[in-house]
Formats: sequence, structure tokens, C-alpha cells
Amino acid sequence: MSEHKGIWMKILKHSILIAGAFLMLFPFFWALSTSFKSLREVFRNPFSLIPLHPTFGNYVALFNKIPFARYLLNSFIVASLTTILQIVTAMLSAYAFSRLKFKGRNLIFYAFLATMMIPGQLLMIPQYLIVAKFGWINTYQGLILPYAATAVTTFFLRQFFMSIPKDLEDAAVIDGCNSLQVLVKIFLPLSKPAISTIAVFSFMWSWNSYFWPLLIVNVPQMRTVQLGLAMFRNEGGMQWGQFMAGSVIATLPILIAYFFAQKHFIKSITLTGLK
Repeated sequence: MSEHKGIWMKILKHSILIAGAFLMLFPFFWALSTSFKSLREVFRNPFSLIPLHPTFGNYVALFNKIPFARYLLNSFIVASLTTILQIVTAMLSAYAFSRLKFKGRNLIFYAFLATMMIPGQLLMIPQYLIVAKFGWINTYQGLILPYAATAVTTFFLRQFFMSIPKDLEDAAVIDGCNSLQVLVKIFLPLSKPAISTIAVFSFMWSWNSYFWPLLIVNVPQMRTVQLGLAMFRNEGGMQWGQFMAGSVIATLPILIAYFFAQKHFIKSITLTGLK
């Protein structure tokens, strides 16, 4: 009796998980399906996941109507450079907060950590005024530099650095390494899972950023992909097939980034004890 009960419980659990996975994946599959439908078919069969007459016309029209390739390039440049800068600044600050001993270290770290409690919207106006003062409106500098360092990435990497045995650092110092060499030769190779996790999240946050580009970009050639899609929807009317084609293309870089970093990402989650 207990064996039959255990089997039914497993069936119930797997059924719930499959249903949950379907509910989460349905919007993506619907967007992918809609991107291959004509506008007439979208309204006739809105919830069908299999197009009756698939067409690539929406993708062709998307690149012909707006400079979507330029939007993708802008987002790639901004997201990539922002991710690299966040990793570099996080490594340096995390190493200082976790290993170097200096007066007021904990106080500075807690003050740095407190910035995580400030809503991002509250900082938009000061950031905009600073960027405008430097003349960085409609520039890559204005899109990238305000987010070159974050407390979240520093905190995450600091916690990972603190889990690395100090004996390794002491051995490197005995061999004649200075602090920067210890960071590069010891901490960097051991922190690949944590750095991969930071890279995925930083790239994703930057790629999906909408409000900040909306504030400082007012020329079409500097729009990012998220801003470009929003402007396309507002300026060109709601062409569902073309809009979904752009959404699918905009989602692919995130999926590709996670695919390549998946091994290190899962390892990082396991090492930090998160579930």
C-alpha cells in the first residue's frame, strides 16, 4: 500500500512540475510562434503554438522598418562593457573588503552595502544631472559608466572570497606575490563560478535595462534593443508579429550567455548554499 502511495505521490509531484514548467515556457513559445505568423493569422488563431502558414516576413520587415541591427549592436556594446567593468570593480573592492586590513574597513563596507537599500529610481535624477554635466547624453559613456560598479556584485564576490582558505594566500605571499598578484593568480582562478554568475546577471540586467536609456537617449541611432522595441511599438503601431520577432531576437543573447555559463553558474549556486 505504501509503495503504491509513493508512486502516486511521485506522479503528482512530476505532474505539478510539468504543469508549472509549461506555464512558464508558454509565453516564450507563444512569442516564437507569433513571430512566424501573419497579422491576419495572429488575430484568427492567437493562442495556437503552431503557425498554419509560417513566414519569415516579420523578421525581414523588422530590420527594414527600423535600424534593429544598430539597436542590437548598441545593447551588446553597453551590456558587454558594463559586465566587464562590474567584474573588475567587484574583484578589486571584494578583495579589499575580504582580505586587506585597514582602518574603518567594516564601517566602509556597511556603508557601501547600505546603498543596496536605496531605490534605483531615487538615484535617476542625480545620475542624470551628473551625466548631463559631463556631456554624456546620447553616448556610450552615459549608458555604461553609471553602472560600472554595484554593491550587489561586490557583496556577492566578497562572500565568495571569504570562503577561500587563507593558507593559499599566505603561501603565495611567502613565494613573493604582492596583493595584486595574489588576486590574479590565486583568487581569480578559484572564483570562476562566482564570476560567471556575476557576469550572467550583470549582462542580463544591462541588456534588459529600459528606464535609464529612456532618460539619456533621444536619438534613434543610440537606442538599445529594449528601448528600440518600445519606440517601435509606440511609433509604428502594434504589429504583433514584428514585435514578437524583435522580442525573440532580444531574448537570444540572454539564453546564449546562460548556456555557456551554465556549468559555472550551477557550481556557484551549490558552493554558496543557495537553493
